[in-house]
Amino acid sequence: MKWAPRWFFDMPVQFEGVNVEHETVRKGVGVFDVSHMGEFRAKGPKAFALVQRCTSNDVAALVDGKVQYTCLPNGKGGIVDDMLVYRVSADEYFMVPNAANIDKVAEEMGMKLGVDFINESNQWSQLAVQGPLALKAMQKLTKASVEDMEYYTFKIIEFAGVKDIIFSTTGYTGAGGCEIYIPNAEAVNVYKKVLEAGKEFGIKPIGLGARDTLRLEMGFCLYGNDICDTTSPIEAGLGWITKFVDGNDFIDRPFLEKQKAEGVTRKLVAFEVTGKGIARHEYEICDAEGNHIGEVTSGTMAPSVKKAIGMGYVKKDFSKVGSEIFIKVRDKLISAEVVKLPFYKG
Repeated sequence: MKWAPRWFFDMPVQFEGVNVEHETVRKGVGVFDVSHMGEFRAKGPKAFALVQRCTSNDVAALVDGKVQYTCLPNGKGGIVDDMLVYRVSADEYFMVPNAANIDKVAEEMGMKLGVDFINESNQWSQLAVQGPLALKAMQKLTKASVEDMEYYTFKIIEFAGVKDIIFSTTGYTGAGGCEIYIPNAEAVNVYKKVLEAGKEFGIKPIGLGARDTLRLEMGFCLYGNDICDTTSPIEAGLGWITKFVDGNDFIDRPFLEKQKAEGVTRKLVAFEVTGKGIARHEYEICDAEGNHIGEVTSGTMAPSVKKAIGMGYVKKDFSKVGSEIFIKVRDKLISAEVVKLPFYKG
């Protein structure tokens, strides 16, 4: 089963500049166009069994209107994708995978259990309105109460004059706000209204460069960098979305349960660079003698933290908070320290 890829979207990296846009979201409100994300729907009496089997979190813990972060184990100890699961009802679930993994997720989930499994990726546009003033600004566009919504919940509402909008208090920035799913035909009109409603709060369009620095300051994993087909959720510190509860017979459960009990040989850690330099994706991580102990998966100069930060996999002996590690930058070893997440604690 193959779906049409959505890689052809124009995806702005920046408008004014990454640092300015980053601080706009941290302190106020910004809007990202993330319409490249995928959307799936599972319906029918076997929908719950499908989602429960294919995802590591416990779908049984969801209630109507609640959202869950989860991942899809690949049957080989790795991760197909990380995604959000929305419970619309006991027999209906809305799911949001990453754009690059639409085909993989469809193949993993689409042919199982005879579920009415629908790829809606080409029907929806998505705006992520993020920042501490986001909900206050968006309240102007709906009669539904959204400003007091709890984190990781959603409502299907009329918004900006459009019915059946999915309004979700989720996001990838750690700054608060919402993600809004809009039928494609209404997307441009809603986008303009979002900008107008947010004008008094200083809203600005934000590119994906700032989305990356914002998520990294919070320690949120990026698929393809920090997690992938060869990293397990236990290695990645995602044990909190890997639920070994009764009735949750998800793919790879025995392997991951054993891995949790016996421990892993490497772990994803967060680090701050204490020397002079910036860690970048795929830079080598070494011990004090220059021996290879791992690899950087994400790294940047963090605008809010004002430090060079990063994440990477290291041998477990170097994974304890406070451990000194070294990043190899142009054949020089730059000192760094393993720290506790999140980097940004404001």
